[in-house]
Amino acid sequence: MPTQHILFWASVALLGYTYLGYPVLMFALASRGSRPPRGRGPEPTVTVLVVAHNEAARVATRLDNLLSLDYPREQLEIVVGSDGSTDGTVDRAREYEAVGVVVVACPARRGKAAVLNDLVPKARGEVVVFADARQRFETGALRALVAPFADPHVGAVSGELIMTDNAEATAIGKGLGFYWRYEKFIRRNEAGVDSTVGATGAIYAIRRDLFEPIPDDTILDDVLIPVRIAAQGYRVLFEPGARAYDRAAATAQEELRRKVRTIAGKFQLFSRERWLLDPFRNRLWLQTVSHTGFRLLIPVSLVTALGANIFMLHAPFYRWTLAAQVLFYAAALGGYACRNARRKIPLLTVPYTVCLLNWATVLAFLRFVSRRQRVTWEKASA
Repeated sequence: MPTQHILFWASVALLGYTYLGYPVLMFALASRGSRPPRGRGPEPTVTVLVVAHNEAARVATRLDNLLSLDYPREQLEIVVGSDGSTDGTVDRAREYEAVGVVVVACPARRGKAAVLNDLVPKARGEVVVFADARQRFETGALRALVAPFADPHVGAVSGELIMTDNAEATAIGKGLGFYWRYEKFIRRNEAGVDSTVGATGAIYAIRRDLFEPIPDDTILDDVLIPVRIAAQGYRVLFEPGARAYDRAAATAQEELRRKVRTIAGKFQLFSRERWLLDPFRNRLWLQTVSHTGFRLLIPVSLVTALGANIFMLHAPFYRWTLAAQVLFYAAALGGYACRNARRKIPLLTVPYTVCLLNWATVLAFLRFVSRRQRVTWEKASA
């Protein structure tokens, strides 16, 4: 078989498996015999840890939200770790010390991972819940999030992030909600089989005693911490009943900034935690490679499929496959042209969203190899 045929079909196979085959496989395996957590017990003591930088405008609202949760107050510790804030975040948070909130002010900005390394070992709760300043928890989120820990085999639990409508959102910004629903479908089925790879940074919990310090420059604590817990033999679950709310990205540009950082963190993860790619050391090897690893190769597959197709136009079938690819990219360009429109056009929005996310992968790789991705994060707009 000519080289161009091999390259074309290998690329098509990778694209098909990553976007469709793997989700179907996880659904089938979970449907055959899902593994719900076992055991029931008393509610554990819980520490909710919020790491914030320059969140003076939102920290009070966030603390009001946490204090209103349906969880026994005597079993709940709330800690705010200020990562070098300079805008009054510490002063606003300390107004809540009278009701038991613990405020730790780190004078220099070092990044979220460094603050977690300082504060998690000092937490009083048996379970530590990680939260951000921007999102809001549903009233019963904590009860739902910690309930699976009654099973001694569960080491970490991820909640569900609900993206609410944004009055300022464009059609593309709203269309990105489909991608998030697709992602949650995969995570739910992975957890049904064994464990999901990583967690939702806005709402996830771990057993405090399983925490291992992570490098201070870690970009994705919500992936590295859970996979290390899984490596200790524990399960990492997805609990859709533990809901947090955030606004959807207003524009494709805003989502692009978020995704570039996240994907750069995945490149960092694989470059450091190489055991993840070893099927003899990582029991979640299939999930890790299929859900996370192959997605980093999608831009290469897209370019290879298009380039190889051009050299096979002597056969009528490959003229049709090229026409389909050209039509897809033309729709993506149409989506780009309508990126600021208020009305969704699915035939344009979906191709553009796919291309946008893969462009984010390219930018993330360039940032990673050039070491230009910072560990500190920039506050999203309110």
